[in-house]
This record gives sequence, C-alpha cells and structure tokens, in this order.
Amino acid sequence: MTLLVLLGLVSYYVGTLGTHTEIKKVAEEKVTLPCHHQLGLPEKDTLDIEWLLTDREGNQKVVITYSSHHVYNNLTEEQKGRVAFASNFLAGDASLQIEPLKPSDEGRYTCKVKNSGRYVWSYVILKVLVRPSKPKCELEGELTEGSDLTLQCESSSGTEPIVYSWQRVQEKEGEDERLPPKSKIDYNHPGRVLLQNLTMSSSGLYQCTAGNEAGKESCVVRVTVQYVQSVGMIAGAVTGMVAGALLIFLLVWLLIRRKDKKRYEEEERPNEIREDAEAPKARLVKPSSSSSGSRSSRSGSSSTRSTANSGSRSQRTPCAEAVRRQGLAAHTYGPVGPEARSSEPKKAPHATLTKAENTPSTIPSQSRAFQTV
Repeated sequence: MTLLVLLGLVSYYVGTLGTHTEIKKVAEEKVTLPCHHQLGLPEKDTLDIEWLLTDREGNQKVVITYSSHHVYNNLTEEQKGRVAFASNFLAGDASLQIEPLKPSDEGRYTCKVKNSGRYVWSYVILKVLVRPSKPKCELEGELTEGSDLTLQCESSSGTEPIVYSWQRVQEKEGEDERLPPKSKIDYNHPGRVLLQNLTMSSSGLYQCTAGNEAGKESCVVRVTVQYVQSVGMIAGAVTGMVAGALLIFLLVWLLIRRKDKKRYEEEERPNEIREDAEAPKARLVKPSSSSSGSRSSRSGSSSTRSTANSGSRSQRTPCAEAVRRQGLAAHTYGPVGPEARSSEPKKAPHATLTKAENTPSTIPSQSRAFQTV
C-alpha cells in the first residue's frame, strides 16, 4: 500500500513538472523532439501518446497521436507526411521526428503520455532558422576620382538578426583585402558602406557577406574609378560624332534640294516663251536720191514676183490663208530698222489677186516714195 502511494506521488510529480527543452534547427533539415516515458511497460493496451503544437499566434493543434493500437499522423495539412514517431514509442521513446523542417513548424511542442491514469508531459520549444537569401549588391554614386560612392547590400529573407560585412576581394597577390582608408560603415543600415574621395586605387572587386545562425550568403560588385579628364574626352567625342552626323545630313539634304531645283528649272524653261510677246518696233527712213534708181529696179522685180505668186495664192482657200497669216504673225520676227515696215507685203483681197493675174501691173516710180533701207 505504501509502495502504491509512493508511485502515485512520483507520477504526479513528473506530470506536473515535466522536462523543458529548446532546440534550434535550420529549415529544410531533419529534427527530432525528445519525449521519454516508462508508462507503457506494465500495460501496453491502455497506452495513449499525443503531441500538440502551439504556434506563434497561440493556436494549438494536434500533430500526431497513438491510441487503441493505431497511429494518426495526418492530422494537419501543413505537416501531412512530414511527422512520425522517431523510435519504439511502446518501449518508452515517444520522440517526434519532423522532416523536412519548415518555418511554419516553429512553436512550442507538448508531448503527453497517459497510461492507467498516470501522465507524463514533456515540453520542447522549437525554433526554425532560415539562412539569409542571396544578397543583392548595388552601387550608388559617381565612379569618378574625388567623388563619394556607397556600397549597399541586403538580403530579402532570413532569420534576424542578419549581420553584414564588406571586404575587398584579393584578385592579385599582395592586394589588401581591407576597405580603403576613408571608408565609413552606416550603423543604422549595416549593409551600407561609404567610400569617400575615390582614387584609382579604390578600383577593384568588393564582396558583401550576409550571415546569421543558419548560415551565410554573399555577393560581389566591381568598382571601376575613372579619370575626370577621360570622362570629359568621352563626352567631347560623343558630342563631335553627333555634330558630324548632323552636318553630313545637312549637306546631303542641300545637295538633294539643289538637284531638284535644277531639274525643275530645266523642265519649266521651254514654257517661258510667250506667244503674245510684241515684235520689235521698226523705224521708217526716207530714202535718199542716190538710191532711188536701185530701189526702182528692186520694186519692179518685186511686182513681177508678186504677180507670179498671185496665181498660186488664188488657189488656196481663204481659211488656209488666214491660218498661215496668223502663224506668220505669231512666230516671225521682222528686221529691225527702216526695212521692217516696207518689207512686209500688203495683203490684197482674193478678187484683186485674180484680176492682177490677168492684167499686167505697172507701178509708177512716184508710188515708191518710201523703201526699206
């Protein structure tokens, strides 16, 4: 009787205090949460085991149970297929195994073992660590001598706190891995480093490392400092190329315009002759006595030719003769001087020309008072 009382006190004591364990594990790894008991040895048929999880929001849910000779381990969608008893739970090891571990598995786990009215509780606090994501290295500022440049690095995910550190990558033997002398760390933003008053020796490869309890990740960025003079030369060269291209374009445009204008003038030149332009005016000059004889003979031959041609003119129709006279008036230019008016024959009607053909004409010398010079 005394022995039973003592056993009851011991079991009540264990059930009240239990064991408290804290475990930190990296995500995607395997973890085993310990839970040991001796309640199943005397009577295995009445043994019950239950694991409970209280998450960070305070919600409680059943993870896995053993009851009535059956194991139930697919009780939650988040942990379905990832939880199981790690060992022989009937022999006293009811440890819980989770694989692979997820950040959502973090929380307080309670192992409760019951058999024949006796209880044993075990508590495990599980903290899931997430390694920093690969950081992103960036430059902010001008890469010229004498200017300031900011190196910044940040991981988008990972368990806090994340520690950042910058250093130079040794590319050649003898190079210093430390940052340039005039470098300042921004303690409000640990991933930022200010490089002041850049020089050509500041050029090189820089590495940022982000780390926490779970691990480390890093990124690199290259810094190339340029001469101020070289920058000006590049800008001047670019400006000259642009100006040259514009000049070439302008010359080509002017040549095309000039060619088009010349072709237009050549096409329009024949159309510039006006059909209604006035013929040059002629002057009448009174013939002198010394040339009266020669002019008389010239007049006689002219009347003879006019008499001979009157026959052929009489055979032409009046319409054709009128068209011919209009063409001669429009396109024939007379001589300049006194001969201009007298040289143009005076047209006679058709009836007069017919009569003149049959009757010889005599022109008195007095009628030829004015002759062409």
